[in-house]
Amino acid sequence: MPKTIGREDVRRLAAAGAQIVDVLPPEEYAHAHIAGAMSLPLKTLTPEVVRARLDPDRPIVVYCYDPT
Repeated sequence: MPKTIGREDVRRLAAAGAQIVDVLPPEEYAHAHIAGAMSLPLKTLTPEVVRARLDPDRPIVVYCYDPT
């Protein structure tokens, strides 16, 4: 079940082997992203891309810009 988590939770999950996925457009990813995050822009995200790029046996953390 998807849920919102904080930066420290993301760092802890990444250290434990989670896949960190940035769904922002490429130009925003290039400007600033979490170290080690993979760029999978939301507009290009399809089931085929997910199957090809992500390991279903590892946790997945997806993030995008949150102005709050």
